Amino acid sequence: MSVDRAEEATGDEEPTVAPQAAAAAARYYSVAPGARLNVRGGPGTGYPVVRVLAEGAQVPILCQSPGTTVSGYYGTSNIWDNIGNGQYVSDAYVYTGSDGYVASRCA
Repeated sequence: MSVDRAEEATGDEEPTVAPQAAAAAARYYSVAPGARLNVRGGPGTGYPVVRVLAEGAQVPILCQSPGTTVSGYYGTSNIWDNIGNGQYVSDAYVYTGSDGYVASRCA
């Protein structure tokens, strides 16, 4: 992979990643054991369910957004993981090994 241009981050800015780069760099994470997880159209429980993940699913985290606070298998979190175009799951049900952000914030 080549880089045409690099910019130095300054201050407390959160890095953002282009969708193509995010998809290529995405790491896959396991959904909580025994969970059939609702995938929503946005970062919160007020968004409609667009599909349901099967037990044992693994998901890419393309970027993350703050949203509705949810208590789940891995604790309580207001972080929502973008796993595809218009598809979000609560980070409280995804094993990332962290209580914080593990990917850039969604633009």
